[in-house]
Amino acid sequence: MRISGEHTDWERISDAGEVRTFSFCPTCGTTVFYRSPSQPDLVAVALGAFADPSFPSPRFSVWESRKHAWVEVRGDPERLG
Repeated sequence: MRISGEHTDWERISDAGEVRTFSFCPTCGTTVFYRSPSQPDLVAVALGAFADPSFPSPRFSVWESRKHAWVEVRGDPERLG
């Protein structure tokens, strides 16, 4: 997989103690994707990075218990946290 375009990285430690690298747009600050060393071949792309209203609903909802009150999770994704 190839990632192109400028991005600014920020690392944080997950609840499990693993480093996560979040990559942001350097202009607007939007999270575009993130990576994890435990899954080096995986690049997670933030669903909000897509402006297409016909984009499929998510299959999984992770850390939903920590979402902001104004965030609405549509569809019936598998809830993982």
